[in-house]
This record gives sequence, C-alpha cells and structure tokens, in this order.
Amino acid sequence: MKERRSKLLLEQASRIGYNAIVAFQPENVFYLTHFWGEAVAICIDNKTKLITPSLEVDRAIQSSSKECEIISTERGSEMISTLLSEINGKTACTDCSDYYIIEDIKNKVSRKSFMVNNELFFWIRQIKDEEEIKIISKAAEILDALYKICTEEIRVGLSERDLQAKLIFEAMKMGANPPSYRSTLNPLIIAGGPNSALPHAEVSDRKFMTGDMIVIDLTLRYFGYIADATRTFALVSATSEMKQVYDIVKQSQQAGIDAANDGVMCYQVDAACRDLIGRCGYGKYFAHSTGHGIGLDVHEPPWLRMKNQEVLEKNMAITIEPGIYLKDKFGVRIEDSVIVNSPNNGRVINLNAFTKDLIVLG
Repeated sequence: MKERRSKLLLEQASRIGYNAIVAFQPENVFYLTHFWGEAVAICIDNKTKLITPSLEVDRAIQSSSKECEIISTERGSEMISTLLSEINGKTACTDCSDYYIIEDIKNKVSRKSFMVNNELFFWIRQIKDEEEIKIISKAAEILDALYKICTEEIRVGLSERDLQAKLIFEAMKMGANPPSYRSTLNPLIIAGGPNSALPHAEVSDRKFMTGDMIVIDLTLRYFGYIADATRTFALVSATSEMKQVYDIVKQSQQAGIDAANDGVMCYQVDAACRDLIGRCGYGKYFAHSTGHGIGLDVHEPPWLRMKNQEVLEKNMAITIEPGIYLKDKFGVRIEDSVIVNSPNNGRVINLNAFTKDLIVLG
C-alpha cells in the first residue's frame, strides 16, 4: 500500500516538474510510512525514507512499514542538513508550512528546486485504498456504539460536559482517540436546548432538561483515520415543530446520500440537501456546507458546498450533514460518514448504521 501511495505522489509531482516528495505534516508522513510523530518523509527514486530525531527512532522502527528506510538525525538544523543531503540534485515538492524552514532550505538550494504544494498530497489522499476504507469503517462502528451509549446515559440533569467525558472514556477503551481542532476547545460537540442551535457549540456545564433537542456530533480518530457522524435526540418530549424540523433534515440528508454518486459534482450534492430544506421554508436556517472529505484530516477535500464543481470519484470518503438551526430555540443535524461508489452497485456505502429515526429519550 505504501509503495502505491509514494508512486502516485511521485507520478503526480513529475507532471509539474518535480522528482522528489518531502512530507513534513504528520498526516502525510503517516500516509507514507505509518509513523505518526516528529519526522520528515521523503519519496525519491521510488523509495521512501523517514528522517527522524534519534529519540524517535525506536518508535519509528516499531510502527513504520518495512519498505521505509529510517534515518536517524537530530532536531533543528541537522535534520534540515540530512534532508538536503538526501534530495541532493533533485527538485522537490513539499507540504511544509513553516516559513522559517522553507526560507532556510531555499537559502541553501535553488528556489525553483523546492516548491510548497500541499494540494498535491490532498489530491492523492482523496481516493481511499482498501486499507483506509477498512480503518474508517471501524472508526464509524465505534461512533455507532457511542450513540447506543448516549441512549443509555442521557437523562434530565446530566451535563453536556459529563456526557462528553463518558463518551471519550468509552471511545478510548475501544481504541479510538479524539482529534484536536485549533478552532475549538472541545473534542466533541454536545449541545442541548438552545445550545443545539449553534452549529459549532462548545461543550458547557449546562444540564439537559425536559424538552431539549440534543445535537451530538462525534468525530474520532482510529489508527490515524477519522470518522464523523451526528445524531440529534429529544429528551422526554418533542414539540410538533421539533418533529417537523427533524423530519425535514432527515429527508434532506437522505437526498444528499442518494445524490452522492461517482461522477456527480460536489455542488449537486449540496443542492440536493439545500433545495429540499429551502422548499420547506427553512433555507436561511441551513448555515453551513453539506459535507466534506474525511481521512487523516477531520476536514479535507472534497468540499460538498455551493459552486464547487469538483467531481466525486469512487472510494472518496465524505460526510453528508445538513442541519437546521433556530436561534435561541433548538437545532437539528444528521450526519453520516460514507464511501462514494463503493461496491454496493455503484451507490454510496453508509458507514454509520445507527438509526436516524427521532429517538425521544426518557
């Protein structure tokens, strides 16, 4: 698998005039080597090398693929010197986002021989191989198990924060880990009552109350890969408006799943969800895109949003997650992780089996 990935990257890089790949980002290093840590991965002459500080060498040996040569060095300038000696005479494409590292390298080699292009990595990573699909599927199974726990644990008086702690504990027992986001202080979205009207609500100490709609957006990493799903529950009772909005979102999400086939443009999937919600009179309350790619990043291409003409392809992993958010009242979102055009007769494979019927707890 790793040889295939490095080959694809090198083939694509060669089309734009480069014959070496240099990965700094942990996601891309892992993609090429199975090692997640402080390191630089190089693909050159159809070989993959992993440059890592001496303190990480033993761990790299344990986790990286056998096809990968491991090179021990030290942090800082020595790591850069080792990198440059390995790519000597080659033109390299890199994902490095550190300005000072790039300037240091470009002061030592021709600026034209070292280009930053993170999109190249995303472009290759969009199409998942068999191993990746298997891992993402397992991550989605863990999310389904956590939603079952939600039905057992949610009750009047339980706080959002207490539920998050329980779910993270259970997830880690099952081998999953919460991803980190720079844009939030919490790994999960657990939002009850009026908090559920905030698409990216922060977990709070608010306690669940009778009549709450509760949005639970779970994103977890399993062996490096992400699955992402959302379910919305009602607590004790649900008003007719809540039931109506829930049904609209459910229909919208199914419309998006039905539309997400190989060869369909991303904006068409977004339109399938958005148009249905709009026809029902709630268009202005659907405030975000319909979905995004998942993989080694929580959010990665393709982007299922308005005007995006990128075409979906077989074995892309995406989310479909329409929602309606009524300020100071409640919100509803339903989300699944799916694989585009996987073996089920050309239709998407939905990786999340937990019911999307409205469950009124308690």
